[in-house]
Amino acid sequence: MDVVFLSRLQFAAATMFHFLFVPLTLGLSIIVAYMETKYVRTKDPVYLSMTKFWGKLFLINFAVGVVTGITLEFQFGTNWSRYSTYVGDIFGSLLAIEATVAFFLESTLIGIWVFGWKKLSAKAHAFVMWLVAIGGSLSAVWILIANAWMQHPVGYTIRNGRAELTDFIAVITQKFAVLTILHTLSAAYVLSAFFVMSISAWHLLKKNNVEFFSKSFKIGLVMGLLSTVFVVAEGDFHAVDVAKVQPAKLAAMETHWETQTKAPVFLFSWPDEENERNIIEIGRIPGVLSFLAFHDINAPVQGLKEFPKDERPPVAITALAFKIMVGLGFLFLGLMITGWFLRNKLSEKPWFLKIMVVSLPLPYIAIEAGWVLAEVGRQPWIVYGLLKTSDAASPIAAGQVLTTLIGFIVLYGLLGIAGFYMIFKNALKGPKDLAH
Repeated sequence: MDVVFLSRLQFAAATMFHFLFVPLTLGLSIIVAYMETKYVRTKDPVYLSMTKFWGKLFLINFAVGVVTGITLEFQFGTNWSRYSTYVGDIFGSLLAIEATVAFFLESTLIGIWVFGWKKLSAKAHAFVMWLVAIGGSLSAVWILIANAWMQHPVGYTIRNGRAELTDFIAVITQKFAVLTILHTLSAAYVLSAFFVMSISAWHLLKKNNVEFFSKSFKIGLVMGLLSTVFVVAEGDFHAVDVAKVQPAKLAAMETHWETQTKAPVFLFSWPDEENERNIIEIGRIPGVLSFLAFHDINAPVQGLKEFPKDERPPVAITALAFKIMVGLGFLFLGLMITGWFLRNKLSEKPWFLKIMVVSLPLPYIAIEAGWVLAEVGRQPWIVYGLLKTSDAASPIAAGQVLTTLIGFIVLYGLLGIAGFYMIFKNALKGPKDLAH
């Protein structure tokens, strides 16, 4: 194994593990802020208990996410120094803003929220939680802008053998960045909604604190329904933009080999990359890919054969990740619509509550599949069309990367077990200040 492959594997492991915690931080902070606001307005002690219960789970999740995020950013210097040298003028500035403004703001405000229960008024304390939620979203926005620039570089010039920033506004306002932000944040809200609903459903099945968890479930349901509808609709706009700026990724997503008009989609297909064809094609629907990509059923869609083999993404992984993400997205939409009609009689529908309990891992799988699609689908480019991944790795020995990779896997494995154990141990206990 060479150093590039090992470095990619290490970065993927660190990123995917970190991404298990970030989406829940983004969405759960909003849910907790809403619950505390309801308490301030109604003085209903149930909402105060909800704030403290879900807030505790938020804090545990946030703590684990912070630890994994710090080590992730160090890899740009240790494993990807050539990348950092080439685009550091652009990428580095975005990460610096995220760390010194958004992340430190969020972290400081969390401290105020944790220790300010008896020192701040109820309104001020709830306001701090809203600032925490805003700070977390701002942190994500800057990271996503940086990633979007890697997917579609704009606002730069090549000078002295490296990319230098020429138009900061273009970088932060480009369409690809806006769509990436909207898609990722809404997906995070879907995950957070499922987290609240799944835990609430478990307690409702046990008849624990029915009022508490019925209200929690309904709050999660509203967020989940709105976010799921939005992420499915926004996905269409995202696909249109991908067709324009990353046509090879689009072709890989749909295992589309030949350039043609009225390009079809398949309900399921499996590629034979060596022979440039599909060995399985089930449910061919003509014209749908043309319509989805260009909103014109007769529009030609470039096939993978139009691109040199060394500039095509891994087709099987990209296509599978896309199918998992889309399939689960429509499943979530169905569950949310069902939940909306059953929201006032949840205790009478144990079958639905059981489905929601076992559904908890699915949004995690969907959001990880989305990350795989975005990053693997960009290959072989680390900055699309500008810098190849093979040219971006640090000139270090493969053995060094392998050693740290093993260390990361062991350390993150233990950290993940401890983190999720603490989250679900506290989640299954229920609120301490209410009788079961």
